[in-house]
Amino acid sequence: MSAAPLSTRRVGILANANSGRHGAGALGADLTTLLRRDGHEVLDLSGPDLETARSRSTAAVAGGAVDTLVAIGGDGTAHLAANVCAGQDVALGILAAGTGNDNARTLGMPRGDVAAMARLVTAGATRRIDLGVAHTPTGDRHFLGVLGGGFDTLVNDRGKTLRLLHGTPRYLAAVALELPRFRGIPYAVQVDDVTVDTTAMLVAVGNGGCFGGGMLVCPDADVADGLFDVMVLHQIGRLEFLKIFPKVFSGGHVSHPAVQILRGRRVTLDSPGIRSQADGEDFLPLPLQLDVAVGTLTILAT
Repeated sequence: MSAAPLSTRRVGILANANSGRHGAGALGADLTTLLRRDGHEVLDLSGPDLETARSRSTAAVAGGAVDTLVAIGGDGTAHLAANVCAGQDVALGILAAGTGNDNARTLGMPRGDVAAMARLVTAGATRRIDLGVAHTPTGDRHFLGVLGGGFDTLVNDRGKTLRLLHGTPRYLAAVALELPRFRGIPYAVQVDDVTVDTTAMLVAVGNGGCFGGGMLVCPDADVADGLFDVMVLHQIGRLEFLKIFPKVFSGGHVSHPAVQILRGRRVTLDSPGIRSQADGEDFLPLPLQLDVAVGTLTILAT
């Protein structure tokens, strides 16, 4: 007989069955079994596609049917769930089961460990974190981790075509394919009252610190400090890029003279014809004004 739960919850499960190679659907079924055993109410909010899952999850959260949402999948699923829970009195947990899992890594969430996720839900501890937000005519769009526009966008798009590779190897292969034909991009970047006009390889706006399966592009970013870390990689040659690229896995790239780090609450990012990605997902075209939505997301605490 299991012990009584520390906190009985109404839990929504949003499992992306197409995520990675880790069987998000099966993980969702196993998690449901454990949570019900521990006395929680569980509602399956998954669907045959992410749009159906988004609709079901939005309705459940807005209607007060759940007080906890567990997203099972990769960064795209976490991105979707964060947008559903932003500003709501609902705690988000992420059970990583995707390719990159950068947001789960940043937040200390379990990877494929159903028992660990069940323990988080039952313990009931939460904390509040920031999100990045872009204000659009059709409503706010949030992101958990890193938003970028430039070389990373091209690499992200290329990576989605390399279906036989996963995680960091997929990203590295995409870098190798895109770098030979890449040219620097003109950017206008404003971070609070600091303006930078430059030609750069990429500009990354970090609420969290990593992308691409563990690359610490903004190594000192903190999801709860009320600030963005903005990394500008000014234009360099391909050979120089290849020299410093391995350092991104440790955050050591920030010491290179071509790397500039800015911090602030508001970022305006513009470059002609460039479309951004956020949390590894297609996001919005530039120009964008981005703000830190301080403490707008509640997550399960580890």
